[in-house]
Amino acid sequence: MYYDNFVLPFTIGLNILLIFLVVKYFRWIKTFSKPEKKMIWKGMFSLKTVKAIKEAFLECLVHRKIYRTNPFLGYMHMCFGLGWFLLIVIGKTESMVYHTSALNPPYFAIFFRFFHPAKETFPYSNVFAFIMDLILLMILSGLFLALMKRLYSKALGLKKTTSHRPFDLLILTVLWLIFPLRFLAESFTSGLRGGGSFLTHTAGNFFADTLPLESLAYPAWWAYSSALGLFFLLLPFSRYMHIPTEVVYIFLKNWGIKQGKTFNAFSEIQLYACSRCGICIDRCQLNTSLGMNNTQPVYFLKKIRHHKDYSEQTENCLMCGRCEAACPVDLKLNAIRLSKRPDRIQITKDTYNYVKTADPQKTKVAYFAGCMGHLTPSVIQAMKHIFSKAGVGYTFIDEQDGICCGRPMMLSGNQSAASVIVEKNKAIIENSGAELLVTSCPICYKTFKEEYGLSMQIMHHTEYIDYLISNNILKTTVSDDKTVFHNPCELGRGSEVYAAPERVLRQVSRKLATRYDGKDSLCCGGSLANNHISTEQKSHIAADAVAAYAAYRPDVIVTACPLCKKTFAKKSTSIPVKDIAEVVAVNC
Repeated sequence: MYYDNFVLPFTIGLNILLIFLVVKYFRWIKTFSKPEKKMIWKGMFSLKTVKAIKEAFLECLVHRKIYRTNPFLGYMHMCFGLGWFLLIVIGKTESMVYHTSALNPPYFAIFFRFFHPAKETFPYSNVFAFIMDLILLMILSGLFLALMKRLYSKALGLKKTTSHRPFDLLILTVLWLIFPLRFLAESFTSGLRGGGSFLTHTAGNFFADTLPLESLAYPAWWAYSSALGLFFLLLPFSRYMHIPTEVVYIFLKNWGIKQGKTFNAFSEIQLYACSRCGICIDRCQLNTSLGMNNTQPVYFLKKIRHHKDYSEQTENCLMCGRCEAACPVDLKLNAIRLSKRPDRIQITKDTYNYVKTADPQKTKVAYFAGCMGHLTPSVIQAMKHIFSKAGVGYTFIDEQDGICCGRPMMLSGNQSAASVIVEKNKAIIENSGAELLVTSCPICYKTFKEEYGLSMQIMHHTEYIDYLISNNILKTTVSDDKTVFHNPCELGRGSEVYAAPERVLRQVSRKLATRYDGKDSLCCGGSLANNHISTEQKSHIAADAVAAYAAYRPDVIVTACPLCKKTFAKKSTSIPVKDIAEVVAVNC
């Protein structure tokens, strides 16, 4: 039996951590509803588990999403995640080959170089030594990048990195010490007894000529074990709780658990799964345009977790989803923030008695312009022209009067008031007897699809126009105008509608590619979700966004949202801003 007292800090810390995690996760999952528990049980024994394992490997170890955003940052995280994982797996395999048994204590693989006499050989011992040194070198290179990120974040392409409380700095220091201490312990032992490979053996020979290794080797193993043990003890109370919790979150998410409208145990799991990588900071236009770097999800979630006042962070958000689209953990950041907004406004069914449930002419297609659509009549006129050219009969549901879809109420946290609006509107829409509902407003589109439970098909007008063109119902011509496309937050990131507007624009113009296409689209600044910042500040965000699109020197800036069009038009003095329906209308 291989044993030495220096393994105690590691063993004690690991056991306490495992007990804590089991109890913590059990308490969280215990509060899940019966349908959610049934969903977990069912998903556990399905292909969803295989999918979750794949995602956990790619995101928790390889850090694929971080790589796509920032290769240097991705490599740094991979060095720690995948590197540490490989040290454990390869180390365990090595110890099993040496011992010819899997039944050895956990610490044996971790401290294998201490217990394994250098002169004693076993199958592939040189290969294992080389691989373990290579992995250790990879981790140390990641540590170098982490230090550079902390001292000069711009070197890794980050304008702003996360700030830490003293406790976080303590455990960060402990983490940074673990692998240098392992390097020293293995190198000192190699210098005394031989063994190791290109890294630890070479360093060991150097240290043997310059240091009293007889008195340093054993304390180095104690220091390495103590650093590991202390890290395990501090982990549950630090940002590094994300390491195990992210894995749990990925499995629960893949098994079907979703973030609801209320803050619950699954929300709390997401708090702890946040790695505080800081990617959301640079993605946020409140930071890049206004210099506000204290309201992003990394700080919002941190304040909730540590029971600090987060009221400002709750309200001060554009809800544009840029942070959520870039989040490497795929946290449902907008939904969590919404769950923390207070439900203040009280309305009743009688509030909207002035809007009558009309008995419109029954047609297959119903059109809903929405509040902002009526404030941008040129979009409505364009859609009327398109309907006419395509020979489509339709019912204009809110032509005379109508009610907001309810999304602004939802974004402010007033779910009960929104539910009254939804109920009233749903009755009006269903009374049309239509099979297809078309809307020009992405805000209405998202709300109709997610909140109304309508039996009819729902399309944003970009999808409907794409359908008309692709089925040769609507004939179009290609103009010489160069266009850039601004995909509205609620249409693109909010509803995953990307391909349809791109296809439509290519059918009627010379569409230019920009760095803001797809999920990278900018927010116009006219967000209905943020009541914290001033009109002037929103205007500044809009001006920056217009300048970003104008840099590509288009003839027209095209959007697909009446609100975005109005917001951009106020700031674009030299380049016209048009809705995609308007561009199509003049080319059909």
